[in-house]
Amino acid sequence: MNRHHLFSRIGKRYWLLPSLLFALSGALVGCQAQESNTAAVTPQESPIHTPAPAQQGAPLVTGLPDFTKLVDYVSPAVVNIRVSEKVSAQQGMDLRGHPICMIWPDLPGCSGRAAPNAGGNAPTEREAGQGSGFITSQDGYVLTNHHVINGASSITVALPDNREFKAQVIGSDARTDVALLKIDATNLPFLRMADSNKLKVGEWVVAAGSPFGLKNTITAGVVSAKGRSLPQENFVPFIQTDVAINPGNSGGPLFNLKGEVIGINSQIYSQTGGFMGLSFAIPIDVAMDVQSQLKAHGRVQRGRIGVVIQEVSRELADGFRLDKPVGALVSSVEKGGPADRAGLEQGDIVLRFDGRPVGVSGDLPRLVGSTRPGSRVPVQVWRKGSQREMQVVVAELPDDKPRKPVLPMARPEVSPNKLGIVVADPSVQQRRDSRLASGGVVVEALRSPSARASEIQAGDAILAIVNRGVRTDLRSAEQFGRVVAALDPGQAVTLLVQRGDTQTFVPVRTLER
Repeated sequence: MNRHHLFSRIGKRYWLLPSLLFALSGALVGCQAQESNTAAVTPQESPIHTPAPAQQGAPLVTGLPDFTKLVDYVSPAVVNIRVSEKVSAQQGMDLRGHPICMIWPDLPGCSGRAAPNAGGNAPTEREAGQGSGFITSQDGYVLTNHHVINGASSITVALPDNREFKAQVIGSDARTDVALLKIDATNLPFLRMADSNKLKVGEWVVAAGSPFGLKNTITAGVVSAKGRSLPQENFVPFIQTDVAINPGNSGGPLFNLKGEVIGINSQIYSQTGGFMGLSFAIPIDVAMDVQSQLKAHGRVQRGRIGVVIQEVSRELADGFRLDKPVGALVSSVEKGGPADRAGLEQGDIVLRFDGRPVGVSGDLPRLVGSTRPGSRVPVQVWRKGSQREMQVVVAELPDDKPRKPVLPMARPEVSPNKLGIVVADPSVQQRRDSRLASGGVVVEALRSPSARASEIQAGDAILAIVNRGVRTDLRSAEQFGRVVAALDPGQAVTLLVQRGDTQTFVPVRTLER
């Protein structure tokens, strides 16, 4: 992610200071409608269907929706969430972003300096921010975002009728950014859930929440896309909308025109920290599965099969003799893991999992993650020009572990070759640190754009070359030189590259004469 492309969880700190938006991470809000005056779209038999002469030129959409009945129907179940955190006497009060700093910017705490804590040595609580949520049952279960309540010492849920309740955290799941709260109340208004699989691109949707702490705020727009994969988000096929979402909308519902919840607003794309027309919601089907597991176990169980995957580009598809770029390319297999025991190999392309197609690589983590640990499922793969099927027993996904550092940079030397990549044999220390005992060469420098510097870096290890579907494992820099020297000018090949514990297939092309 670079500084021009920011996916932000617009989270807890909502203070009314525009410049603070750069520091915010956040979420989205949503709300739905019960009725609409929108005219139906005229159906067509196919994209190339020509209307009858009398219909030509007639508008496909007439009128605009009236959201008033929808808002009256859903608003009683949309809540404001305030979170507090404990502050030590030494820490003092951080006032950055508070409206008072707009009047007295030199006040201690406004510029990062801690304001004195008047409470003596005893720890105190301060409000850490606000978000949104919605009631899912009459006995007081509330859904919101994980990032809204994460790290809070106390949580207050405020209803539209001005009643307030202290909330208990039933469970929270960072991977989907969903949290389940419980308040001690009965006979509460609650919302109905939609089937988010039936949602259509172009459909009107409505969000409700508390942007910047402004309670009971309604915004509307349309569904821009479905099944979006975002950076570092492997388990959620996000709903993209153009509904205005800002800090404080985090955890609020996104509604269809029937007044049913179709998603939980969670993230925005922004170059400024504020709304730019790209908002992302967690499909309610995903959220409700998380809610049921949090109710039953207090945590979420997910499947894993022990592979690292990557997208199949047109170039990679050609290199593996696949007709079109589909599926998930297995770049490494965990030794002794479920996939290894089932017979999956590095270089396999997973086409179907448990009978469901894997159109793009991002489909596989969602399919595997939603499979209960212990399940035995069929997996269809593409290997060496043909399809194969095997059975894998899904294991449970553990907590995230920090990645190991990348391979240390090697000694600069050697001349470039047809790929423009300078390589050398790894040192004894590099072989030990990066488990290269069986082979591989170290990248020392890049001398050509064809090396795709964004995907290959100095310090990486190249383990193999795949040429026209045939893989050659590398044992030495001398062998690498001989293999590359035999390639034709402008020829496309695929390199298996290791960086740290991660292995990736990278398509490259030799230099033209």
